[in-house]
Amino acid sequence: MTSARTGVLAMIAACVVWGLSPLYYKMLSHVPPLEVLAHRTLWSLVSFAVLLGVQGRLRLLSGALGSPRAAFLTAAAAVAISSNWFLFILSVQTGRTTEASLGYYIFPLVAVLLGVLAFGERLARLQWAAVALACAAVVVMVLGEGVAPWISLIIAFTFGIYGLVKKGLSVGPVVSVTAEVAVLAPLALGWLAWTHGAGGGAYGADWGTTALLMVSGPLTAAPLVLFSRAATRVRYATVGLIQYLNPTLQFFCAVVVFAEPFTQVHAIIFGLIWAALALYSASAFASDRARRRRPITSVAEPPE
Repeated sequence: MTSARTGVLAMIAACVVWGLSPLYYKMLSHVPPLEVLAHRTLWSLVSFAVLLGVQGRLRLLSGALGSPRAAFLTAAAAVAISSNWFLFILSVQTGRTTEASLGYYIFPLVAVLLGVLAFGERLARLQWAAVALACAAVVVMVLGEGVAPWISLIIAFTFGIYGLVKKGLSVGPVVSVTAEVAVLAPLALGWLAWTHGAGGGAYGADWGTTALLMVSGPLTAAPLVLFSRAATRVRYATVGLIQYLNPTLQFFCAVVVFAEPFTQVHAIIFGLIWAALALYSASAFASDRARRRRPITSVAEPPE
């Protein structure tokens, strides 16, 4: 099997795990979302630490925590990803998985917009059209539902900011996430200590819930490892296209499995977002093709 095909299969597997994760968090609806988040943080730290230990890469954590700048960026990334995780868990538990899936559909367009604001990147016409369609979807939501899609927007922006912050870190994705959950671990431990001390706490109450909470670690680690492997083997445009499998499966869970309401307004909103993503994908493929066809020039060529 070729390296590219292995990468595609790894990418698909990662997106399937992410996309079907609402089924897992729905089984934990009886556990408060902050408690679920705390366990996800701690068991993720255990999973990632074991993985890095087996690989002999624990020493690389110094790259994410060894300097004031790196520690600040790691802490900022930790805040962004924990906010994203919490809102996703809350959305699933409160019957708003549809809005969560919309947030992950919007994310690529938010990432493009953040690139313009943070790095002065230029957008192609198709990309501007995609952003305009996404804005139109928000307007439709406001007019049709009387409220902005806050859950979708916050999920998209926290994930976008997370990716933006991680651009400043030189370590790989697995090492950086390990550092992030290590930063969050004291808060998670403190919250669980307070919860159990007050007579609550789901861990240990029954074997089923305890096992489910412990699974949150491997469930977080496995798709990230698969994704990081795929990213080095698959073209950027292909990665971007396969990633849509994640919100599509979340959408399937919401509408088909959980039977969440899907109104005419939702149909218009998702139609606009899907059209925007089609334009964005077309632009990404065009850019990728142009890069591959561009002739290689000599780096030793003197400036004019």
